[in-house]
Amino acid sequence: MSGPWRSWATGLSAGEAAGACGATAHQVVCATNTGGLVGRSRADGRVSWSVAAHDHGKSAGLVVDAAGERAVTGVAGVLRAANLRTGATAWTHRLPSGDTSILGAADGVVYALGVTDATSSTALLDAVRASDGTSLWRRTVSWERGEPLAAFRGRVYTADGTQVTARDARTGATVAKSPAGVPCQHLVSGGHYLVCTGSPFSAGDTFPPMRRLDPATLRPLPTPRNTIDKPVRGLISDDGVLVLYEAGAEDTSAGNWNAYDLVAGRKLWSTYTTETDAAMAGGRFVTFTPVNDRARRGRVLTIDLHGGPQATGGAAPGMSLPYAQTRDGEHPLLVVPGGDARHVLVMARTHASLRSLPLP
Repeated sequence: MSGPWRSWATGLSAGEAAGACGATAHQVVCATNTGGLVGRSRADGRVSWSVAAHDHGKSAGLVVDAAGERAVTGVAGVLRAANLRTGATAWTHRLPSGDTSILGAADGVVYALGVTDATSSTALLDAVRASDGTSLWRRTVSWERGEPLAAFRGRVYTADGTQVTARDARTGATVAKSPAGVPCQHLVSGGHYLVCTGSPFSAGDTFPPMRRLDPATLRPLPTPRNTIDKPVRGLISDDGVLVLYEAGAEDTSAGNWNAYDLVAGRKLWSTYTTETDAAMAGGRFVTFTPVNDRARRGRVLTIDLHGGPQATGGAAPGMSLPYAQTRDGEHPLLVVPGGDARHVLVMARTHASLRSLPLP
């Protein structure tokens, strides 16, 4: 964990490749599909500590609370936390649902969504204190399976495919619901922004308009007009730039990343893409070059959030060299460290490995 961020590549265990990886300003953390956790050095990627576990189930992912010095994962209804500095097991917490589907964290609280019945439209939302695993509250919520949860500024938000519900982070009490006349098939969040889009799983040819919601009241706010294409997924920066991947309704393997300024209420730029992972880092949008671009494929691409792909000078797009981990066949995922690391991590799932490289 000591030393600055450097360029390196290292192999991952099969369990890590089937789980998830994250990073703070000081280290890399990976969760396994058995519920274990592995800490790695930011200087060379070597294992600094590990927490073994032997659960079996689908990984709910990983949340890393740098301020609280905790890494938390969930498998088979068991939340497990490690101390980021020492790697010691901080706590374990068994959920009554027996399943952990989605994790989230904010302000020292870890949230877990789990279902007891795969056919049910409800889930159990648990709030657990990140420092010691103490259960704070539990609520039965309406939920569209797979929908993300969002948490910030003392509230936690869930969506059921039609409506968004806000709850108080301290008590779990419902404090707001989005209006019935504002469809919210899919919730995109980032910074302190909430945006409703059409469902990426819809089989139709038309989609409801994109709508920004007021986090306090969940009422609609003025929103830039989106294209007629199918919204697949999106990210929102801390300063309110939404970058939304939109593609043809029948084939989402290729489309465009469209950037919208939610504050100014206008579209900023657009760039062609094939379906790949994406992230935000250092005021830039980070993704991979299109698979069918033979001259440039297999590279990490960065675009200034406000300047776009046509920007020049210091805001001009950046592009990495090609690496084994950035090839499309590796199904690469991006991991962005916290703080001003000026590095990005690429996780390759096909041939389990991880690479740290300077942010282009």
